[in-house]
Amino acid sequence: MSLLTRRTVLSGASLTLLGCTVKSATPTGRDVSRVLPAMPTSDGAGVRLNRALGHRDLSLLDPFLLLDEFHTDNPNDYLAGFPEHPHRGFETVTYMIHGAMEHRDVLGNQGRLGPGSAQWMTAGKGIIHSEMPKQERGLMWGFQLWVNLPKSRKLIPPRYQDISADRIPETVVDGSRVRVIAGSAFGESGPITGIDIEPTFIDVALGKGSRVVQPVPAGHTTFAFVTEGTARLGVSRREVPKGHLAILEKGTSVELFGEGEGGRVLLLAGRPFAEPVARAGPFVMNTEDELRQAFDDYRNGRLLL
Repeated sequence: MSLLTRRTVLSGASLTLLGCTVKSATPTGRDVSRVLPAMPTSDGAGVRLNRALGHRDLSLLDPFLLLDEFHTDNPNDYLAGFPEHPHRGFETVTYMIHGAMEHRDVLGNQGRLGPGSAQWMTAGKGIIHSEMPKQERGLMWGFQLWVNLPKSRKLIPPRYQDISADRIPETVVDGSRVRVIAGSAFGESGPITGIDIEPTFIDVALGKGSRVVQPVPAGHTTFAFVTEGTARLGVSRREVPKGHLAILEKGTSVELFGEGEGGRVLLLAGRPFAEPVARAGPFVMNTEDELRQAFDDYRNGRLLL
């Protein structure tokens, strides 16, 4: 969608087994290392949005490349949409809260994203598509995330996972509603599968006074974006207001607290690749030569070959 233009809970007690003292694993809670506000910008054919990741102060969080929020009830802010454009070398994730968007590509694939639905599109070797609003008035609210692909899989065939709202499991934890888009949380597994970063992606509507503890793999990059109200995050219960992204330090779990009237948080984690990133416009590769090849393939009709 965005055309980026710049380059168990264990106590930790010791157990004695066959005369040997074995320490049980102790989960470590992550704390917030940095909080940044999303920055207003526009993209596509003039869609107004707020960019939480992929701007001058936070260009990427390996393997995450971009996070945009579009949230407006002014049709002039979204009607122009995201006309036909190419992608190569990464994945786009669209998650809708309100409103409807339609996806089409030049190969004839088509899908409609309504409230509560998601799409995980693997662009791989190349796709040319459009994402356009399917409404002329009312609230349009959703998110798009860009996720990198490892070097060995940047040129795989494109793939779509279109997930309707009723396929995304929900559960209630300590008075908070949790939707699981990808990964596992509280006995539920998200419908998104086969993704290289082994993602966790949950949408948590925090109830007043609630506490939600989500395990995350120790080596995964983890961040949270507050979409409504105010949330407190991490072991220090740092206050993070709406429209701000919080980067979480290393650890094996994240604590989310609902205080005041509560808040709503997107929590994401994924396996980093620690590979070079070369990006320009709609392409994300590993080297400048690969970027030049992507632009040349697009100009000469070879992107989809």
